[in-house]
Amino acid sequence: MNDRIAKNTPAARDVRRLWLMVGASLFAGGYALLAGLRTLSSFDLGWQLATGRWISQHHEIPGTELFSYTASGGLWIYPVLSEAIFYLTYRLGGYSLLSWLGALVCVAVAVILLWRGTPVTAWLLILVLPLIAKRCTPRADIFTLLFFVLFVAVLWQKHRIGSGPIWLLPIAMVLWVNLHLGFPAGLAAIGIYAVAKCIGLRRHDGRRPKRIEDLKQAALLLGLSVVATFLNPWGWEIYLSLRRQAMAMTFTEHQISEWTATPISWESAASVFHLRDGSGALFQLLAVSSVALVIALYRRQWGSSLILAAAALVAIRYVRFQALSACLIVIVAGWLFSSYFDRFAKGNRTRTAVFLILYLGFSTLAVLRSIDLVSNRAYLSSSGITAFGSGLSWWFPEDAASFIEREKIPPQLFNSFNLGGYLTWRLGPIYPDYIDGRYLPFSPDIFLKQKELMNLPPNSPEWKQESERRGIHSVILSLARYDGLQFFPFLSQFCQSDVWAPVYLDDVSAVFVRRSPDTEPLIQRLRIDCFKAPFPAKELSKDRVQRFNQWANAAAILMVLGRSDEAIAATDHALAIFDENGNLHYIRGKALAASGRSMEALKEYRAAVQLEPNESAYVALAQIYRKQGDGTAAAEAFVSAAHISSDPHLIYLSLAYTLLDDKHPKEALRAFGDAVRTVPPSGSTVTDSQFSFSVAHGRALALFALGNIAEAIPYQEEAIRESPERVDLWLELSTFYELNGRREEAQQARSHAAVIDPRVAH
Repeated sequence: MNDRIAKNTPAARDVRRLWLMVGASLFAGGYALLAGLRTLSSFDLGWQLATGRWISQHHEIPGTELFSYTASGGLWIYPVLSEAIFYLTYRLGGYSLLSWLGALVCVAVAVILLWRGTPVTAWLLILVLPLIAKRCTPRADIFTLLFFVLFVAVLWQKHRIGSGPIWLLPIAMVLWVNLHLGFPAGLAAIGIYAVAKCIGLRRHDGRRPKRIEDLKQAALLLGLSVVATFLNPWGWEIYLSLRRQAMAMTFTEHQISEWTATPISWESAASVFHLRDGSGALFQLLAVSSVALVIALYRRQWGSSLILAAAALVAIRYVRFQALSACLIVIVAGWLFSSYFDRFAKGNRTRTAVFLILYLGFSTLAVLRSIDLVSNRAYLSSSGITAFGSGLSWWFPEDAASFIEREKIPPQLFNSFNLGGYLTWRLGPIYPDYIDGRYLPFSPDIFLKQKELMNLPPNSPEWKQESERRGIHSVILSLARYDGLQFFPFLSQFCQSDVWAPVYLDDVSAVFVRRSPDTEPLIQRLRIDCFKAPFPAKELSKDRVQRFNQWANAAAILMVLGRSDEAIAATDHALAIFDENGNLHYIRGKALAASGRSMEALKEYRAAVQLEPNESAYVALAQIYRKQGDGTAAAEAFVSAAHISSDPHLIYLSLAYTLLDDKHPKEALRAFGDAVRTVPPSGSTVTDSQFSFSVAHGRALALFALGNIAEAIPYQEEAIRESPERVDLWLELSTFYELNGRREEAQQARSHAAVIDPRVAH
């Protein structure tokens, strides 16, 4: 009896809690280390390394744009301490040490989150760690993640128990403002803390004097932290860069994936049950925040309720802020849940059993996820460009860059947005870039121009005009199956162009040189035949992951080049290494469909959407169903694609025209309505006009098919305003007017058509 009493003393319970916390922290920390240790894949790291190199060489801090030929000399204000750290790290240990830096930051974030936490906090961290680890890649905003977690943890401890090292925060702010432009998040955290203290003053109880003292301390802390932000090389002008960044948000949030919103649908929400692979981490985070929000509201914890709701909304609204939201929710929800679970040792065996089951379950989850990381199952099964370990990702065109240097390919180089940062580091300053991931030095026109050119054939007037204007002599483009090839649909046309000659082609990149008298000798010496080039382009790696990517990328390129049989053979090799990659099944399906093997293609598309649902696979599936005459299944596939797409309006537009072609005008009208309903509030100026035209013309045709001529006419007129040079539109409008009894206007429409094309008059 005395032994049982001794085991339930407060001291004994404290010891057990300590050991349980140590165990949970070890599982969470070990998982964090493995999740953070991966090959470098950030598109921004390159220009940050290049800046660090420039500072080292010139011993000064740049204030203007240095690395491009399209925005050279423009204003550029950006914290440089992170860039110096990255460059120094590279000098000490190359790409491998940079990978380890990311892993160590991931562990540091986990340690801060677990500081003063409980096993429940560790469990929540394990659950949502994929979101946090995703941002723990070496680039400047890794420091915003680290310092934001520090600010929130310190302020939360001060708020809950009345003590904490808040004196650290102004000091940390001095570092933060020189590391990354995300430092306003720290000011916001202090501001929210101050507001919470103001709200607490409404309670007239014995703790009011303490709240007043805390509020004074918070005001002083906020003031010192604001002052600390001016301790940077530009002083108050750092806020000019923040202002420019804020002004750019209306554009970037519809153009750059990490600034977009997360599509919410039943299909995507079902991933909440995908515990092992981590693909459902966002929805698991939202589930945790929802339960914690209910508890907070029930207990009238209004401040906690507001924080949880705001963090969840931000996580949905911006992909980039999901890690910050996850950290905030882990801290607040961990405290709310812990208030229940911490009573497990008070004699209730049911509570103890539940606690131990959860402890074992989350520990097992951490182990399984860690195994998937180390074995690369987690990376090979997802649409990612990284792998477990250290060094540079397979995505970057290292061999193509060496080729450009060795053969002295003439500048200026045209490159895509994603590739620019790496080229700045790898080929600068001899080869300045066209655009890179910084965005701010470049105008929206340059961003949209590179996007437009990537989607135009090589002989187009736009390519000719921009090449002559900028002095572009060469093009280097990523052909990687992720974040590369899908943005360059005219590879085959470039390979056959009489303006641009292919001089280099491998599994991840291509280089083209513009024909001119000066470049003709180089082209004659280096020109290759894309349709006979061997794939994989170099000796197969002994590393399993590298070998898989060689075959998978080769399959994607061969498929685009029309070499379908070779593409199918390449997928055979890749599938023999790893057969759970949805994108690989999609590539194989495209190659099979091109070879006329539609039933086999259908099987591959189904496998693709089952393994990794994405809009491209669903659209391909819809097209197969349509060819087979199964309109219902095709429509369902289109809708599934729209539900998970970041551009659902374009998917609904495709569905609408499919329904129109299949003689279902009523259903097509509904799809056109869905397209308009889901269009982003501000889209690309490259596509807005075309989208408006397509909707207006489609609605006109659908209403005409339904016999609603009077309603069709305004839409047809709108379509003509968007494309007044289209003869067929004027002739259609003439027919609409004629059927509506408006003969004089019908004649005027025919006259307009005859002006554009005199043959119409005959």
